[in-house]
Amino acid sequence: MSYPKLENRAWKVVDSKNILRLGPWLSVRQECVELPSGVQIPTWYIFEFPDWINVIAITKDGRMVMEDQYRHALGETRYELVAGVVDPNETPLQAAQRELSEETGYEGGEWSLFMTLSPNPTNHNNLSYTFLATGVEKRRDQHQERTEDIHVDIFSPEQVYEMLQDGEIIQALHAAPLWKWFAERNNKKL
Repeated sequence: MSYPKLENRAWKVVDSKNILRLGPWLSVRQECVELPSGVQIPTWYIFEFPDWINVIAITKDGRMVMEDQYRHALGETRYELVAGVVDPNETPLQAAQRELSEETGYEGGEWSLFMTLSPNPTNHNNLSYTFLATGVEKRRDQHQERTEDIHVDIFSPEQVYEMLQDGEIIQALHAAPLWKWFAERNNKKL
């Protein structure tokens, strides 16, 4: 290791209470915390979410499986990776394979954990796992939930790279793994 190992300077939790619970998707916890210096922050909010997954899916012929869907908070339709929530009693890999199959109909291939990110370590308690699935193939029709309106798009890697450069893929937890994938792919060609 060429960089120094960090010392964990954990804050002490003086008080903690749940102030909001919205089903399995979101709860908010309010805490009073004390820093190692002894300074107290009387109100710190932690948003509790289940873990999330993303999939960089590459077909047998080397094309990339993407989606486009409307995102209401932004009021825009955007290109994204296949993504979803890890359900209770499910591993991130199982969730990723389930989401790819349900949302796109693509299955199979070789799977590996590609990247793990924290959506926002300041106040989110969950992680986002990105899996790389290579050699996937269309095996079934989409099986969307009633509340989903997902369109499947198949692009060449060059097209996805162009979308990243043009700012068309703006979901940070999707763009970061794609940038890493392209960086590693380009480094292999050097």
